[in-house]
Amino acid sequence: MPRAGKTTKRKKRGASAPPKSAKLLKSKGTDKVAAHAEAVRQMVDPQFEQQLKVYEQAVQQFHQQKFLKAKELLEKVQAGPSRELADRAQVHLRVVEQRLAKQPAPSLRTPEDHYQAGVAMMNLGRWDEAREHLLRARKLAPKADYVFYAMAALDCLTGEAQSAMDNLKIAIQLRPENRYHARNDEDFAFLQEDPRFTELLYPEREASGV
Repeated sequence: MPRAGKTTKRKKRGASAPPKSAKLLKSKGTDKVAAHAEAVRQMVDPQFEQQLKVYEQAVQQFHQQKFLKAKELLEKVQAGPSRELADRAQVHLRVVEQRLAKQPAPSLRTPEDHYQAGVAMMNLGRWDEAREHLLRARKLAPKADYVFYAMAALDCLTGEAQSAMDNLKIAIQLRPENRYHARNDEDFAFLQEDPRFTELLYPEREASGV
């Protein structure tokens, strides 16, 4: 009988305390999950990471009630690889557009105002609106080299080679430093093979006969 009592007592202790092997299995399982999660993080598409980063920036701008900037960023998110993020961006975009509709349109009066608006529209691919603002800026400031430079870039993006050359030439005449900026500007890739572009940007080659 005493032995039976001891056995019963041991069984109770055994039932209340999990075996060491169970603890080890639990620990190993947690480690495997963590390792798998880390592997997944390392395999994340960099385009998705960029899309997520832009989405977070858009939400931040939204909470700060900077709706124009938020709208620009949300439209970029919609072009990313993640359908889920694009759908989230669409929801925010509807709200942003509703908020913007209730706000009075900003007053654009100065050449700088129209220039900035034109560049913003260029970044969004809204070529007609960009051209409209840049033309207004040029009318208000006919000697502003940066306006002609932006118009030349817009012409390149829309495939208008002759107009791009004309505007770029004026921009360089007004400010010779624009020649060096244009050499490394990706917006002028459309003209890279045009000999007129090379002649305009590298006059020293023509002078040396190279």
